[in-house]
Amino acid sequence: MLPVSWDTIRLFLHILAATVWVGGQITLAALVPVLRRRGAEIPRAAARRFNQVAWPAFGVLIITGIWNVAAVRSKVTGSYETTLIIKLVAVAVSGVAAALHARARSATGLAVVGALTGVSALAALFLGVLLAG
Repeated sequence: MLPVSWDTIRLFLHILAATVWVGGQITLAALVPVLRRRGAEIPRAAARRFNQVAWPAFGVLIITGIWNVAAVRSKVTGSYETTLIIKLVAVAVSGVAAALHARARSATGLAVVGALTGVSALAALFLGVLLAG
């Protein structure tokens, strides 16, 4: 068996948190139309419950993201640095949009910031894979 290192643990925690944050959004988006048919309050209840898991995962993403940058600080130059900055912007947009989504009251507001949350989370995920090489 290959040895387990702190790098392995760091990357595992980061990917696990990304799985919850991004994958949970995709799953919830797929379930909302079905849940809506059961009643207007059902999707809201599901979203509230998801937030109890998603926001701690987002926190883990931030902490392990800082840890990731510290671990590769010698590589943070040139195009790597540019890609990292774009990823950080995508992460910030995803977090802010998710917070706005949780507070949105209109169907249009929910749709717009929900889509922005999902697209920016997917962009951050893609850029993370690109950075990992």
